[in-house]
Amino acid sequence: MSLLRVSELTFGYEGSFDNIFDKVSFSIDTDWKTGFIGRNGKGKTTFLRLLMGGYEYEGSISTDKHFDYFPYPVSEKDLDKTVDELSEIWKPGVEGWRIICELNSLGVDPEVLYRPIRTLSQGERTKTMIAVLFSGDNEFLLIDEPTNHLDKKGRDIIRDYLSGKKGFILVSHDRNLLDAVSDHMLVLNRESIEVITGNFSTWQDNKAKADAYAIAENEKHMKEIGKLRSAADRAGRWADKNENTKIGFDPIKEHDRNISTRAYIGAKTKKMQSRVKNFEKRIDREIEEKEGLLKDIETVDDLKLMPLSHHKKCLVEMKDFSLGYEDGKNVLDKISFQLMQEEILFLAGENGCGKSTLIKAILRAADAEETSDVSKIYTSGTLEVASGLVISYVSQDTSGLTGSLKDFAKAKDLDYSLFLTLLKKLDMNRVQFEKNIEEYSEGQKKKVLIAASLLTKAHLYIWDEPLNYIDIFSRMQIEKLIETYRPTMIMVEHDERFREKLADKVIDL
Repeated sequence: MSLLRVSELTFGYEGSFDNIFDKVSFSIDTDWKTGFIGRNGKGKTTFLRLLMGGYEYEGSISTDKHFDYFPYPVSEKDLDKTVDELSEIWKPGVEGWRIICELNSLGVDPEVLYRPIRTLSQGERTKTMIAVLFSGDNEFLLIDEPTNHLDKKGRDIIRDYLSGKKGFILVSHDRNLLDAVSDHMLVLNRESIEVITGNFSTWQDNKAKADAYAIAENEKHMKEIGKLRSAADRAGRWADKNENTKIGFDPIKEHDRNISTRAYIGAKTKKMQSRVKNFEKRIDREIEEKEGLLKDIETVDDLKLMPLSHHKKCLVEMKDFSLGYEDGKNVLDKISFQLMQEEILFLAGENGCGKSTLIKAILRAADAEETSDVSKIYTSGTLEVASGLVISYVSQDTSGLTGSLKDFAKAKDLDYSLFLTLLKKLDMNRVQFEKNIEEYSEGQKKKVLIAASLLTKAHLYIWDEPLNYIDIFSRMQIEKLIETYRPTMIMVEHDERFREKLADKVIDL
């Protein structure tokens, strides 16, 4: 058995107001299949990079294993190189036959090793990198969100492959993947870090019970503190009143009093004052026991949506609709469907099957703003969009997000105060508001786009892979929002649990 030991780990980025990790300690067996979860911006990717020696830190990290990290870096000049050429850079000394064995386990033709990286699909890149990653010896592997942008088939392949492996930390927000693969969970809570035995559902069940217990204990302590304070207040007022009667009395009205009564009153007052001090000590103990009970409670604020109502019941209709590109490549052939108000439609299918292209065609038909890159699309058949349709669109691409939140809100004509309030509800803190958007994590960038969409009053919400990089807690928060308000939506999303819960219609392209 080999352990990864983390002791008193402290780290914060230069110029940041607070530390990401502050005297953190825990141990992980390097044979475990460890799922790793936490809120966006809590430091999951940062921790993996610390293990890889990417930053200086205080404290210690020790193990006898060598670390390797997915995804491997690919620069612009690397795009014309093959995986076979790059594998020696990614994992020096790796043997080609071992990579081929891993590719066979992933159901990938080894010929992809000899094609330039730029010609590989997202799924092919992911699988070849995973194959290289698992081709070494005596390594503890760090896998950072391997299923982002992958379709259902690709996710299933990665899930089945990782289920047969061990010795890794897997960062993922895909609940089905974590349930199928993990035998332990490493969790970044709000104020602490915990390691538990079991998969995501095991942790979620235990978390719900622990939170319920903590809330009940907190309420019990609050009631006890209230009772003790009330009793202390009564005793204190009695002692003060009694103390004032020690000196001076009316011999006619208080004929049973004499000078010797003073000592008796003093003794009773002293006893009552002692009781008050005991009450105060008990209050302090109750407060001490109460402290920290709610520190890791994961509360999510309910989100609101303001969908518009359209005079037409059917907002989008396609009949025998086909589309392709001007180079002659046909993408979709004879698609037919109707999207009625308050329906949630999911577009499913393999990567490259035309989901995003179909969305762009709908945006163009509605004269939406986000249509600058659709000029090369040709269509045939019928695509009808209700007149005057207002669409709120979330793109899967975050690369164009730059500048301050205030500038972004101004460009999108959003109420800045409401925008910040919504981002806070999505668990972004005030420190992030001072940074430029390009400094955000990918999950935080996605939250900026989702918040902007939620603040836009629209008849139709079109979201293209909105949950990539979004943490599990925010996913469930968004699930609840859509369930509650039932806006009319067209969505591309590969999170099966999310889709199964919300979809009225699924069109498999």
